[in-house]
Amino acid sequence: DVQLQASGGGLVQAGGSLRLSCAASGFTFDGYDIAWFRQAPGMEREGVSCLSSRDGRTRSADSVKGRFTISTNNAKNTVYLQMNSLKPEDTAVYYCAADLGPFPWESWSSYDYWGQGTEVTVSS
Repeated sequence: DVQLQASGGGLVQAGGSLRLSCAASGFTFDGYDIAWFRQAPGMEREGVSCLSSRDGRTRSADSVKGRFTISTNNAKNTVYLQMNSLKPEDTAVYYCAADLGPFPWESWSSYDYWGQGTEVTVSS
């Protein structure tokens, strides 16, 4: 049974940092694209960052480049999103997702596997 378990969200002041985790069970990341998405109230789900285990490349939305970093610990079958210099506009529910791909990484509807979401609130 494939599962993704996201955690690490919380309340932080602007300028602060959080690290989100997404633990996978029932499969390994080999061959998968693993991505973080976020959705703010009343907004569409948007891609934050993606790591492809097929070519090792990472991709990020322009809004988070230089501030967010995606990484994996294959031994723990866990993907992380390190978020630094957080801004109030980063407030959203963050989801991790995985799929074999290939497709444009921001195409959230193409991902088969999703975590349950973890809420991030950045206060000004």
